[in-house]
Amino acid sequence: MSNYVIVSDSSCDLPADWIAANRVEVIPLTVDIDGKTYRNYPDERDITFHDFYELLRAKKVGKTAQLSPDAFVQTVEPLLKAGNDVLALGFSSALSGTYNSMRLGAEELRERYPARKIVVIDTLSASLGQGMLVYRANELKQEGKSLDTVAQYIEDNKLRLNHLFTVDDLGTLKRGGRLTASLAFIGTILNLKPVMRMDNDGRLVPWGKKHGRKVALRALIDRMEETIMEDRLIFISHGDCLAEAEQLKDTIVALHPNTKVFLINHVGPVIGAHSGPGTIALFFFGKER
Repeated sequence: MSNYVIVSDSSCDLPADWIAANRVEVIPLTVDIDGKTYRNYPDERDITFHDFYELLRAKKVGKTAQLSPDAFVQTVEPLLKAGNDVLALGFSSALSGTYNSMRLGAEELRERYPARKIVVIDTLSASLGQGMLVYRANELKQEGKSLDTVAQYIEDNKLRLNHLFTVDDLGTLKRGGRLTASLAFIGTILNLKPVMRMDNDGRLVPWGKKHGRKVALRALIDRMEETIMEDRLIFISHGDCLAEAEQLKDTIVALHPNTKVFLINHVGPVIGAHSGPGTIALFFFGKER
């Protein structure tokens, strides 16, 4: 069985130390603010996540760009030259052209390296939802599962991966064109907090508005309790509001002591440019999305 490397893009929002320890290749996407382009490196070498969110709090607008086929080729070709196959897990195609760029880059590389296998999967996921699929793929790889077996697992289970989140800053949604100015104004006055999820097409869709932050966060837990699978593995990401993310974790563990909150990490700049400071997101495998 050939060795293979798991590749993803930086919208997976996994921590840099985990990525390095598990030898996963993560290709940075980019965000532009005030004419300056920053690469979303997991180790924050271009811009720290806190500094990024401070720019958003100063009402700056972040504009994101999809991965290019060339960037995919530049990352993957050395892996193929070294004799590895590749399993690439890309950002939801409903939110970005990144998956399609991976697919196009893979077609080019297959012509150059016909003896190597390159599998590219549209995760229909984002942030640590995508990250959880990368994490699970790596777990299976460490257990000795083949590339094909792992790829089939991801395809079979990606629509069980729940993404539930709420945002605190309606202004970011307005400035990014995700919310009209009038709705943002009304929502702010009434203290409404949108609660959203990822649908089966990989799109972010609303499923409610709650009066106040605490009620919105409790709604995430209530929905989780309805559908979460027995392993109760949970990831949490946050828009530079670690204390609230930790509080959410503590609440979940107090209610369900057998729950394993494996990691808490920032929503990176690529997703955060649209969701804004104060975002809290909960990810887990459920019976359905």
